[in-house]
Amino acid sequence: MFYRRAGIRHTSYETDSRVLPIPFERRLLGLLVLLALTAPAWLPDLYFSGYLLPWIIWSTAALSLNVLMGWAGQVHLGFASVMAVGAYASVHLVRAGVPFVLALVGAGLAAALVGSIFGVPAVRVKGLYLAVSTLALQYVVDWVLVHVPAISGGAQATLQVPAPHLLGWDLASDSARYYLAFAWCAAVALFTLNMRRTALGRAFVAIREKDYAAEVIGVNTYRYKALAFWISSFLGGVTGAVLAFAYYRVVTPEQFSLDVSIQVAAMVITGGLHSVVGSFFGAGFVLLAPIFLDRVLRAGAVLLDVAVPSTTLAQLPLVLYGGLIVGFLLIEPLGLAKVYDNVRNYFLVWPFGYARKSGLGR
Repeated sequence: MFYRRAGIRHTSYETDSRVLPIPFERRLLGLLVLLALTAPAWLPDLYFSGYLLPWIIWSTAALSLNVLMGWAGQVHLGFASVMAVGAYASVHLVRAGVPFVLALVGAGLAAALVGSIFGVPAVRVKGLYLAVSTLALQYVVDWVLVHVPAISGGAQATLQVPAPHLLGWDLASDSARYYLAFAWCAAVALFTLNMRRTALGRAFVAIREKDYAAEVIGVNTYRYKALAFWISSFLGGVTGAVLAFAYYRVVTPEQFSLDVSIQVAAMVITGGLHSVVGSFFGAGFVLLAPIFLDRVLRAGAVLLDVAVPSTTLAQLPLVLYGGLIVGFLLIEPLGLAKVYDNVRNYFLVWPFGYARKSGLGR
């Protein structure tokens, strides 16, 4: 079948630690990358600009937060604030004449600085105290954006994003902005995939499992927790800049509110902590499930000839969407990535189901 391990011989640590040891997974990833690269040519504009582009960007945001929440085990309820810092910093840098590539780096550094200011003191606490500390970051950034017109233009102001140019390439078309978002998403995904095979990733996992035990075996928990905040904030800042330039094209304080932080955290949790593919699943679920439910309910109301108030139709998908999240967490707390992993493990030993039950298929 698909996921056979035939031909895989564990003869060296290098081959055993490959990111994708199963040939089918490498072929599947190649096919998905090919479809993504050719999407502007065959995908309708509505689905391309309205669904695929935001899914790519928000998957990158979930990957960025997953470095902190999934690998390092640190709660963050204000991630939209670091994305806001990156978005506003990049816009002001490009307006000042800084090249777009350097503006993206500057956006990441600005977000990492702000995130570290709140993150470094927060690494001394954990649990609910850490959640409240990161929530304070969200409220402080929201207040600054509303009350400092030099940054945002004011509470109701809309900051126009200038037309970016990347190495002489004009990013005015939808396809150009899509390739920018796709390139950044691929870079963050490759970083997180390879990070877990490094000493940095192993230190994060040790802290996540039991921080004082990690301290006993020589891991500087304070340093690595601060580094996790810095890395996650840097990636989130660049992602916020890409979101502003590639999708929104205008920046307002409402785009990075507390609701957005909760949604990004929901993407990580429903998709699966410390899972790369789970970040894509979680982003797709959070973004597309309300739209799908809304269309199904409206089509059902028309089919059954039932007069449903428009306000009910507008709110009912959100209620069902919340119920789906609760259901997923009750049935499979490890997220959609675990569901995928269960299917994958089934095919690894099919039709010898007894091997999976006895542990031989691990």
